[in-house]
Amino acid sequence: MAGKGSFRPAWREDVAKPGTYRTIFKYSTDRFTHPPDAWVEMFKAEFGMTDADFVTPLAGGDNIVTLDHPSRLDERHREAFAAIVGSGNIAEDAYSRVRYGHGKSVDEDLAMRHGEVSAVPDLVVHPRHKEDVVEIVRYCAANRIAIVPWGAGSGCVLGTRADRGGISLVLGTHMNKVLSVSEANQTAVVQPGILGPDYEAALNSAPQLFGTTRAYTCGHFPQSFELASVGGWISALGSGQASTYYGDAYDIVLSQEYVTPVGVIKTFDYPATATGPKVNDMLKGTEGSFGVLVEATMRIFRHMPENRRYFSFLFRDWDGAVDAAREISQGEFGLPAVLRISDPEETERGLKLKGFDRGIFNSYFKLRGCQPMKRCLCVGIVEGEKGFAKHVAAQASRVARAHGGTSLTGFAARQWEHGRYSDIHIREDVLDFGLVLDTLETSVTWENLHRVHDGVREFVKSRPGTMCMTHASHFYPQGTNLYFILILRPKNLEEFVEFRNAVVEKIVEFGGSLSHHHGVGRMFAPWIEKHLGPEQMAVLRALKAHFDPDGVMNPGGTLGLDAGTKNTE
Repeated sequence: MAGKGSFRPAWREDVAKPGTYRTIFKYSTDRFTHPPDAWVEMFKAEFGMTDADFVTPLAGGDNIVTLDHPSRLDERHREAFAAIVGSGNIAEDAYSRVRYGHGKSVDEDLAMRHGEVSAVPDLVVHPRHKEDVVEIVRYCAANRIAIVPWGAGSGCVLGTRADRGGISLVLGTHMNKVLSVSEANQTAVVQPGILGPDYEAALNSAPQLFGTTRAYTCGHFPQSFELASVGGWISALGSGQASTYYGDAYDIVLSQEYVTPVGVIKTFDYPATATGPKVNDMLKGTEGSFGVLVEATMRIFRHMPENRRYFSFLFRDWDGAVDAAREISQGEFGLPAVLRISDPEETERGLKLKGFDRGIFNSYFKLRGCQPMKRCLCVGIVEGEKGFAKHVAAQASRVARAHGGTSLTGFAARQWEHGRYSDIHIREDVLDFGLVLDTLETSVTWENLHRVHDGVREFVKSRPGTMCMTHASHFYPQGTNLYFILILRPKNLEEFVEFRNAVVEKIVEFGGSLSHHHGVGRMFAPWIEKHLGPEQMAVLRALKAHFDPDGVMNPGGTLGLDAGTKNTE
């Protein structure tokens, strides 16, 4: 108890013990971001919970990792891999096999809390450089041994689950460097295992590290920025929170080098060519199913944080927020780096959590026509050259006002920026007490945005006791994304998965894409052919057959490219 009338849930603040499942599924073993008190009150109101429900955490995965099935890999294969990378760079202990066989999906989190593991690699291999990868892939192809590339393990779509055993190829241990920076070309050559913060720090320090005259930025800042690898961004077609200006991972990757079972392929770093369909583009987003990404040439951008401008507005309704965002995206006066609009439920819960849903603030909002459960928040951040940033911020603000927006100055945008990476850690506290927080995202055109938003939300809200906060945060002249944040209190994992699958069905039914920036993995594979159609799937399968004729690259259903994937009708 914190005092009369106040209650503090028993949030866990103990560092996860080495060797436990908790060290694997938690985003960080020693970092904590607890839900604010207002969230707790919201949970109580939404789910009929009381203080007693927040006194004793549920199963937390505190047992030491164990496996009841030994590695199936023959001793001669283990010796071969040790000869390639060195004995210190292979492991087959239970902890290593579980750690490097899992990502960060809710499914994996909930299962490991009970010590449940469905599939793991037989051996974990840490290549030292791309020459090691060439030998490993060649050996695995010759001996029909499955390979699952593993970068940082932040994926949330079951994309690194070793359904057919084999080896987990861990790229982050050694292959984690910026190899060069070309100021003339404004590019950087990087290894796939480097984490976002290390990549950004190297670019920010380019004058000292690479002798450039300017500092640079990567421009890619997903919520998982501190936890994800550059190779993961590319493999899953990720999108950063500043993508409206800098572009998605697809746009930032200029060229790549892959090691495939049929040989090494290195694409060109020309800015543009007219030499037929671009193989470079065909390799993006392949999620380890064609080969192993060993190097990438990335577009980089001038780092000018001193020019950053902030704006935020409150709109009377969702229509006004959407129309303003579309005009900003299509206005051709330049794009903000961050642009985000929240629908009424997300806005109201956000205002409530900050205490702005009452008192003088609420009275002011109502006076401006912004009524509860109708009003919508917009935040924006502009980057770039000083005059450009000032101009874009001014034009975006002009558009917002023209669509009835009430200025909140830059305060709300700065508040959002403060928690842009830390809020991800709240998930573990929520799961500790039987609640599930998960997200689904989809790409929409401007024409079908409202159909997808309204249809999916209507279905989600038809389930009693389900929160659904929705926002759009990646903008293009032709459309945007919708990000559905689901919070519920299911009876078990099976009930949650069944509900989530039904939501995915509705997204596809109403015309949204299957995924916008999390990839496909094994989670969404059952819908991929229904979504893309048989003709596009035939093309992808033909590419798979070419690059990986023996089916050793990340097999088991990733992208729906091999056996084990049932199409959902």
